[in-house]
Amino acid sequence: MANRQMAQANANAPENHLRLSWHDTQMMATLSPQTVMDYFCRKSNPFYDHLCNNETIRMQRLGPEHLHNMIGLEYILLHVAEPILYVIRKQHRHNPSEATPIADYYIIGGTVYKAPDLANVINARILNTVVNLQSAFEEASSYARYHPNKGYTWDFSSNKVLSDKSKADKKDASAVKDENSGTLFQKQRVDMLLAELLRKFPPPIPPMLQNLQQQPSAAGDEMTPGGINATEMNNATGPLDIKTEGVDMKPPPEKKSK
Repeated sequence: MANRQMAQANANAPENHLRLSWHDTQMMATLSPQTVMDYFCRKSNPFYDHLCNNETIRMQRLGPEHLHNMIGLEYILLHVAEPILYVIRKQHRHNPSEATPIADYYIIGGTVYKAPDLANVINARILNTVVNLQSAFEEASSYARYHPNKGYTWDFSSNKVLSDKSKADKKDASAVKDENSGTLFQKQRVDMLLAELLRKFPPPIPPMLQNLQQQPSAAGDEMTPGGINATEMNNATGPLDIKTEGVDMKPPPEKKSK
């Protein structure tokens, strides 16, 4: 019983016209702005409502100009781009100067389609975006690996394309790093420039060295350019005389185990 009710409800449900298309092979070759309304108002067209005002004036053999004086559902030719595109609007007329649009239909190459409204377009784009994002997240999560010591890592070994791409990216990164470091000529050129700058602008001499250079030797000994007595340099037996008086050279006492 429940299955019968569901089948009856599906049969009574309105058909989705966005998935339909219609054409008449006998009249497709003769389409023009003068005959397109007769082509659209064929009884076999599922987009055409037979209770509209267009059907009334056709039965009364009146012209389409009488539609403005009627109230109710009607179809009008909205746009023409010969010889391939025709746009027909379905609207409800309230008075000769006011009508409310309901739906638009376009004819391309003799085939009639229903134009989707803005809500259907947005819903379709959002659904398509969500499906693509979900598939992308599922594919990305399949390459994630977890190790207690390393944490989360990526493993693209199962996908040859991604594995080759990751290797190529690493090579490109190393190549860019080498390019940024500079060539041998650039490095030597920088060293030359630094040496030239150091020669033109030498660092200042500390005051202590300046005083040593300015003090004359008391015994008339010859002084070196650095202000050091040459006699003392000759009599020196080693590089430096280090005083070790008062320095305890005994090793530290050993710790006895308890």
